[in-house]
Amino acid sequence: MKGRVLVLMSGGVDSTVAAFLLKSAGYEVEGLTFWFWSFPGAPDYQGRTKCCSLDLTALAAAELGIPHRTIDASAEFYKRVLRDFISRYRRGETPNPCGRCNRLLRFPLAFEYAEKHGFDFVATGHHARIVRGEGGAPELHRGIEPKKDQSYFLYGLSAHDLERLLFPVGGMRKAEVFALARAHHLHAARLPESQDLCFTVDGRFDFLFSNQDLAPGPIIDRRGRVLGEHKGLFRYTIGQRRGLGIAAAAPLYVVGIDPEKNALIVGSEKDLYAPGLIASEVSFISGTPPEEGAKLSAKIRYRSSAAPCTFHPLSDDRFAVRFDTPQRAITPGQIVALYDGDRLLGGGTIEKAIFDRV
Repeated sequence: MKGRVLVLMSGGVDSTVAAFLLKSAGYEVEGLTFWFWSFPGAPDYQGRTKCCSLDLTALAAAELGIPHRTIDASAEFYKRVLRDFISRYRRGETPNPCGRCNRLLRFPLAFEYAEKHGFDFVATGHHARIVRGEGGAPELHRGIEPKKDQSYFLYGLSAHDLERLLFPVGGMRKAEVFALARAHHLHAARLPESQDLCFTVDGRFDFLFSNQDLAPGPIIDRRGRVLGEHKGLFRYTIGQRRGLGIAAAAPLYVVGIDPEKNALIVGSEKDLYAPGLIASEVSFISGTPPEEGAKLSAKIRYRSSAAPCTFHPLSDDRFAVRFDTPQRAITPGQIVALYDGDRLLGGGTIEKAIFDRV
């Protein structure tokens, strides 16, 4: 027996195949699902969200012949993730709750449970890879399929975490994962990929906000002229063009959000490009930031490519990067992940775009 592995299971194909691979390799495998969605004011999810299904996780575990349990951590999810999500929207940001959840909740809870119950490793279905670098230290690298790589969401892990983690599908392409699930007649092979935030209902999350948050207000240009009316600031993000309801001679995009004035600011596409950003709430896998002037690449949203940049530490909890080429729609609240080639170094939360020299 190679050791005991706790697999975080959602019911989807990636975590199901991860558990299958580990069991096939001779590990003693158990499944665990955290349920986060019974928070105050939550809709009745009936045990199923965009990324998790209690029925499907139980089915997957039964098909694999492994023990499985569910833990309700909804109170902690609301406290550590959703409160921040709501407050950031109220500050005019567009938060990314997945990175915060991984960093402050999902992985810490998993490691705590694993240690308490005698597991040697924790595994997930993330498309990322752990590679041994010089001296044998673990490094976190991208998954081999660029469009499915999920290392971006894992910037908050530490080298100590990597010693205890397994990512069995990180070296596989998504098509290979589905093919393996089909070949072994796993129900997860029939499921579509989850795309939206886990707690949305039909793509909406307005139930998290008060009537005041939903209040309409002016859409203004950069000179302060009123061009229209928005339907609640949380419905918009930097770079958005559709849904503004404004007739103009040239395309208009959201270039700023002013919560104090409840105003949405629009401008031309050229107004979206910035040469740099400042990030806070930073985390580095090695525990040490890169050196001043380090040449890296930075990814400012999950679906974007990492862009070449220069790193500038500002304090223990803040850094700046200056891009070789200005980047479009740098959005406060989103994750910025830093890479050296395929190796993820760490990252932080975008505080603001900077339009002058770093």
